[in-house]
Amino acid sequence: MSKSPVIPFETTGFVKDTCLCLHVQRAARAIARQFDEALRPLDITNGQFSLLMSLNRPVPPNMRAVASLLAMDRTTLTAALKPLERRGLVEVFADEDDRRSRRLRLTPEGEQLLARAVPIWKATHAVVDERLGQDGPARLRADLLQIA
Repeated sequence: MSKSPVIPFETTGFVKDTCLCLHVQRAARAIARQFDEALRPLDITNGQFSLLMSLNRPVPPNMRAVASLLAMDRTTLTAALKPLERRGLVEVFADEDDRRSRRLRLTPEGEQLLARAVPIWKATHAVVDERLGQDGPARLRADLLQIA
């Protein structure tokens, strides 16, 4: 004897077809895989590219500023920095004005790797933009910024 489900199967289909969170997550994963594949020859992920790019500033940012820009907590940022530090791409150092605070900067090796990554990022981004159509990229960015 089978009992009827608490949630009807039709609800599952409705959520699958309408859930914005699910659709954004699926699209984000698909785009992330595309960038990861493109950046693989440089042995970095799309997340590492974003982190390295966030450090490309005239003045080395503090951990809080980078974590905020990348929408991650400091613990996650610290974990993400470890492999980049081990590779000699990023340096973490004490802030001169507040010894409790840490600042981040690209090393010369990190700058060189980022310079090699940017053309790959541009080419991959052009492919993604093309799939979204003429006004698609700008509209999508505006919509996502409105949500965030």
